[in-house]
Amino acid sequence: MKNLNVGLIGGGFMGKAHSLAYSAMPMFFWPAPAIPVRHTIAEANEQLAAEAGRRFGFEQSTSDWRSIVDDPAIDVVDIATPNHLHAEIAIAAAQAGKHIICEKPLARTTEESKAMYEAVKDAGIVHMVAFNYRRTPAVALAKKYIEEGAIGRILNFRGTYLQDWSASPDSPLSWRFQKSIAGSGALGDIATHVVDMARYLVGEFASVSSLLSTWIPDRPLQTGGADALGNVRGGEGPRGEVDVDDEVMTMIRFADGAVGSIEATRNGWGRNNFITFEIHGTEGSIVFNYERRDELQVCFASDGGDRRGFRTVYTGPAHPYGEGLWPIPALGIGYGETKIIEAHDFFKAISEEGSVSPNFADGYQTSLIDEAIVASSAKGEWIDVPRVAELAG
Repeated sequence: MKNLNVGLIGGGFMGKAHSLAYSAMPMFFWPAPAIPVRHTIAEANEQLAAEAGRRFGFEQSTSDWRSIVDDPAIDVVDIATPNHLHAEIAIAAAQAGKHIICEKPLARTTEESKAMYEAVKDAGIVHMVAFNYRRTPAVALAKKYIEEGAIGRILNFRGTYLQDWSASPDSPLSWRFQKSIAGSGALGDIATHVVDMARYLVGEFASVSSLLSTWIPDRPLQTGGADALGNVRGGEGPRGEVDVDDEVMTMIRFADGAVGSIEATRNGWGRNNFITFEIHGTEGSIVFNYERRDELQVCFASDGGDRRGFRTVYTGPAHPYGEGLWPIPALGIGYGETKIIEAHDFFKAISEEGSVSPNFADGYQTSLIDEAIVASSAKGEWIDVPRVAELAG
C-alpha cells in the first residue's frame, strides 16, 4: 500500500470536502488502494494558507500554488479553486507529471477545457473531474439496473437541480455571478451535475434546445476575503453587475434516440439541493431525489397489475460501494461519503495505473454541451453537440 502525497490548491468549502475524503477514505475502504498524505495546501495568502493547513491537517502550507506543482515530492494535484484558475494550474501540473483531480466545471470555456484535456492526454497521467454526485450509491444502482436491462430501452430522462441560496436580490456578488471568473452561472455551477448524470445513465447528447435567464441583474459587493453564499437580506452599499445566467432549461435529443429535459436554477425558494432524475424505459421507470439520497424508487413493467407502482429500495451493503460504507441499508450517507467514494476511485486508478471516469475528456464533453446550450438560447433553435473524439462511437 503506497503513500501518495497530495497538494491541494484551495482551502474553501471544496477544500474541506476533499480533505475530509483523504482522511476518511482508508477508514471506509480498507485495504485502501493507496494512502492519501495531506502534504501541502495552497491559499491566497500565507495567513489563509496556514489556517487551512491547521484546519485540514496538511503538513505544509503555501501562498504560491506553483510551489506545489514544482515540488517533486507531490504526487497528486487537487484543484479546488474558482473556475478561472483551473486551466493554468491543470496544464502546469500535467506538464510536471502530476496526477490531477479538478473540481467541476472543468473550465470556463471549451477552449480552456480542450487545452486541459490535451495536456493530461499528452502527459499520460491519471485525471479526474469531480462530478461526485454520480457516486451516490443510489445513482450507481440506477446505472446497474439500466445496464442489466431492467427498465428496457430508455425513452426519456427528466433532470433537475434546484436551489434557493441566491434567490434574494441582496445575496452578495459571489465570484459565481461573474463571467470572468465562473464562465457561466447556474449552467456551469449546478446544471453540469445533471448533464453528467444524464450522460452517465443515458448516453451522449446529440442536440439541445435551451433557454437561459438572468433574474437579478446586480447584487451587493462582497466584503472580506471569503466567498459569501446564502440569502443575505437588507444589505446596503454598492452593487455589482451579474453577467451570468440564474436559470437554465433545456430539451435534449440523445444520440441513441431518447429524449429528455434538464432544469436548473439557484432562485427556487424552498429548494435546497434538489437534484432529481426520472428515467422512463420500455420495461420500467427509475426515480431519484438527492435530498433522499439513500433511496431509489423503481417500477418494473413485469410487476403484476395488482401491485404495479413505485417501490423504494434503500441502498446498503448489497448495492454499489456498499462494502465500504455502512453495515445496514438506510443508515444514511451524506455529501462527504460521495467525496470519499470519489477519492477511492481516483486513487485506485493511480495505484493500478488505469483510468477513472469522469475524467477530463468527460469534462471537455460537458463544456461542449454547455456551449451548445448557450448558443441555442441565443439563437432560439436546436443546436447539435460536437463529440470529443475519445468519446465518439
